[in-house]
Amino acid sequence: MNTSTTPNRTLAKRTFWLCAVAFTLSACAVGPDFQQPTANAPANWNEWHNGSGLQLPQVRDQTLPANWWRAFNDPVLNQLIEQALHHSPDVHTAALHVAQARMQRAGTAAQYTPSVALSGGVSRQRISETGSGTRMLDAVGGSNRDALAQMLASPYNLYQTGFDASWEPDFWGRIRRSVEAADAGIARQDALLDLTRLTLVSDVAKNYFSLRTTQAQIALMQQDIAALREIQSLTAARAQRGLLNHIDTERQQSELNALAAQLPPLMAQENALTGQLALLSGEQPGALNALLQAQTAAPSAGLPDLSLGMPSEIARRRPDILAAEAQLHSATASIGAAKADLYPSIRIGAKFGLESTQSSGFSAWGNRVWSVGPSLDLPIFDSGRRVSVVKLRGLEQQEAAVNYQKTVLNAWKEIDEALSAYAAAQQETAQLAARTRNTAEALRLVNARYKNGLTDYTAVLDSQRSYLQARRDLAANQGRLAARFITVNKALGNGSGSEQLPSPSVPPTSSAR
Repeated sequence: MNTSTTPNRTLAKRTFWLCAVAFTLSACAVGPDFQQPTANAPANWNEWHNGSGLQLPQVRDQTLPANWWRAFNDPVLNQLIEQALHHSPDVHTAALHVAQARMQRAGTAAQYTPSVALSGGVSRQRISETGSGTRMLDAVGGSNRDALAQMLASPYNLYQTGFDASWEPDFWGRIRRSVEAADAGIARQDALLDLTRLTLVSDVAKNYFSLRTTQAQIALMQQDIAALREIQSLTAARAQRGLLNHIDTERQQSELNALAAQLPPLMAQENALTGQLALLSGEQPGALNALLQAQTAAPSAGLPDLSLGMPSEIARRRPDILAAEAQLHSATASIGAAKADLYPSIRIGAKFGLESTQSSGFSAWGNRVWSVGPSLDLPIFDSGRRVSVVKLRGLEQQEAAVNYQKTVLNAWKEIDEALSAYAAAQQETAQLAARTRNTAEALRLVNARYKNGLTDYTAVLDSQRSYLQARRDLAANQGRLAARFITVNKALGNGSGSEQLPSPSVPPTSSAR
């Protein structure tokens, strides 16, 4: 029996058992386990409704479609939203943040596997004749000490090659908690990407309907100006024949001038909204002029009944709530990673290579060098640095928990405000439509009385002014109603992930184990 191999076998057995224990303990992880928070929410939105005079919609038999903007049946709006989702710099930036989070996770998970490095080199060396390397010559060299020192100190070439391998068993779950935090970071960036998409879709839709409302007001005002000019010509003719007071002619001209003065600001607003839509769509100024020209007939804008589902379902739709929850998860996992640094760490290393001062026969088996075994890192004293990090991570978790609750409360507030505004806009639309019909009938009757000489032209002007204002108010309110519907969907987090933007090409991330 070759007794020289006994220590090697013993060391190998110990290393094997150490690895087995490491694998067993790596299933453990210090620190708190994340518990998904539950958001306190009402069973009925009227129970948590600010005020008491305005009732909210009570339809709950269907859910809002994810692509809610298609309810307007407007192909131009659909095209704008699709183009914006594909070309928006904000969406691309958010998508890159997701890719970065995935790469960070892959780098963290790589700590589970051993690291191996190859090395090689050749160097010209010389040691000191009186240095630490020749100190033993003073004891054993005798009369040959100087000759031996000169021989040892003569320059020589050293040829080296080999590899180093090391692996740190995850005894206390430091890597596991770090990967868990990285996964939560990916979830947070995904939620922020959805929030960016949702905000972009809402902004495009709001600006689009503001543009259409402005264009409708311009068209109405142009029609009113043409009608007033026609009436003015008739009035002027009657005044020349002495059938009408010239004061009425001047009043009518003043009314016409006042109405015409409102056109330039509306046209400037139309240009600004067109430019904003071009910016949101990633286009240069003027690129959308043909697409956004005024429509002769408004598209069908039948808005669906609101069905809000259960509040917990609504909470899961909100990207900001998902992002806050993911942040809380990441902060909780980071506590475990910090606590793991308080415990000893063991690294198992191995090295094998060749080393020789002669280039010939460098690969000979006798030139091998190797080492294998564990190393222990035991923290003893660091002036409380590691403990401070643990406390800091705990405070960060508390902050994330407070932020989550704040985000949830803000979500309920925004949903309540959006529903209230939408209900108010619906009621206002019905009242303004009735007002428009009433003022139109009143104008018809006043014109008939004026033609029969039963009233003066002042009554006609007053009635006409009321009718024109009613039409403009109704057009503006219809735009606000669409905007309120958009706000409701944004508040619910509806449609945040319904459209997919091509993400940057990234390699697939490795698994945790």
